[in-house]
Amino acid sequence: MRKLFGTDGVRGAANVYPMTADMALRIGAAVGRFFRREAGGVHRVVIGKDTRLSGYMFENALTAGLTSTGMNVLLLGPVPTPAVGLMTRSMRADLGVMISASHNPAEDNGIKFFGPDGFKLSDEAELEIEALIEAGVDPAPAREIGRAKRIDDARFRYGERLKASLPRGIRLDGLKVVIDCANGAAYRAAPDILWELGADVIPVGVAPDGYNINRGCGSTQPQVAADAVVAHGADVGICLDGDADRVVLIDQEGRVADGDQIMALMAARWAEEDRLAGGALVATVMSNLGLERFLEDKGLRLERTSVGDRYVVERMREGGFNLGGEQSGHIVMSDFATTGDGLMAGLHFLSEMVRSGEPASALAHQFTPVPQLLKNVRYSAGQTPLEMASVKTAISEAEAQLNGQGRLLVRKSGTEPLIRVMAECEDPVVLEAAVDSIVDAVSEAVSA
Repeated sequence: MRKLFGTDGVRGAANVYPMTADMALRIGAAVGRFFRREAGGVHRVVIGKDTRLSGYMFENALTAGLTSTGMNVLLLGPVPTPAVGLMTRSMRADLGVMISASHNPAEDNGIKFFGPDGFKLSDEAELEIEALIEAGVDPAPAREIGRAKRIDDARFRYGERLKASLPRGIRLDGLKVVIDCANGAAYRAAPDILWELGADVIPVGVAPDGYNINRGCGSTQPQVAADAVVAHGADVGICLDGDADRVVLIDQEGRVADGDQIMALMAARWAEEDRLAGGALVATVMSNLGLERFLEDKGLRLERTSVGDRYVVERMREGGFNLGGEQSGHIVMSDFATTGDGLMAGLHFLSEMVRSGEPASALAHQFTPVPQLLKNVRYSAGQTPLEMASVKTAISEAEAQLNGQGRLLVRKSGTEPLIRVMAECEDPVVLEAAVDSIVDAVSEAVSA
């Protein structure tokens, strides 16, 4: 079992174990040793970050650890997570690092890793790195210590890659677009790219101060952007999260569409154009049953994975699929990117608006979701509520309630100390009773 790594790298409250400067230095040294298996030659790592104040601390600590093992560090500054995956490949680096806690509040931070192919690391690789952290790493000889250099044009390179993924000659002239950057990593790149493509851009969440990332804005709190869409008479709103690897959309009436709706649109359109590889979409166990039914009606399959976009990507690579994602808004288009890219997905949605001439409201709501309820219960370090007898009993009873009427998913979050309880059922009374019974049991267990 991995101790440090969760669903998406190492994550937690800044200056609290494991997200301390000392630990970041140790992690940097361990991952540097892991990717620099043989002495000699040139070894590179690219490091990007979002706009959290603690990003400066972790950037410096990781740089110290990595250079101590002979890795040359290329600092990208604030860029979206998918830009790190792109730059790792394009700069022929051995490793890519993103410093971000994604959609979490500013007090948290995290460290994500990409291999030389631009894809996130496997569970097996993370286990080996954890073993190196625990054992300690011998530093490189003085003459082999690495260098650090800042790269100033990373977001421009990323922008060109995004524009190149669109159909040739596509322009967004005449489209009024609200873009909510969550005061995060895309606060400069996203508005610039939209403007370059000809859109009338209304920016929201583009004034980061180190503390306001994801605060009252972004993909997890899209109401400000929805209000802006209505107030400005915009055609569409695009809401990113703190590191811009996920997106939700807002139609011209202010209604929000999640990742399931975006994937439904893309899968259907790609299938019509005979470019949906394998005739399937890859999504997680969290995706709505309505999405599965929508795909089945079109003769397509839904391949489900564990929660986490890297598990989606792993299944895509195994099965040769080229479209996948999560309900939360990670949309992976492997023909163009190695990981979820919220801005790329948003641009492709705009491209479909231009191509079809249809409004956002007609494109962003492809199916009627089965009623779904998700509630979270926070627990403290060291607690294991899902192993307690009372919680197991509550889960069994809820499953019996839903038998034949819906489905239930109870799991630990991989990014926060939360138990997530999700159920789907056509009967809202049965749905709420099933979820609440488990939430109550977990709450009692963790407060006892």
